[in-house]
Amino acid sequence: MTQFVKALDKNGQCFKFLSQKFPGLSTEKLKAGIFDGPQIRQLIKSSKDFEASMTEIEKLGWKSFVAVIQNFFGNFKANNYKQLVEEMLLNFKNLGCNMSLKVHYLSSHIDHFEHNLGDFSEEQGVSQGLVSKIVKEGQATEEAGTKIRQASREYEKVDLFM
Repeated sequence: MTQFVKALDKNGQCFKFLSQKFPGLSTEKLKAGIFDGPQIRQLIKSSKDFEASMTEIEKLGWKSFVAVIQNFFGNFKANNYKQLVEEMLLNFKNLGCNMSLKVHYLSSHIDHFEHNLGDFSEEQGVSQGLVSKIVKEGQATEEAGTKIRQASREYEKVDLFM
């Protein structure tokens, strides 16, 4: 979301829509593209109104971003998730997004993400299924702690897009 908003024309209709949709959001946060999960979900719900304010290139980027959120980061990972992510990256590049190292990491390591990213706890930052598998009778081993920390780091990388 950050990359998408940073690439928008700050005087364009799409950016104006965002500032009207979130009047409590400071101009600095808006320009930096800092949105939380509920705000992004709110934009997705009002996607038709949001898309009406976009240029064609912006619309392609937004639609591919929403497709990745719904088919890759949720409880369901679509069979064509690689194609969806690659399409989003291409649309973001065409939009003029800064293709940072984090975005390239997503592209390069897409096969290494957990099968079901929706099982991750936003509060804890770890997969609840993983925790239940490796923690026995309330006692975690050193190996379990290492696995939890690794899962947490993977989640933080994924969280950049949510």
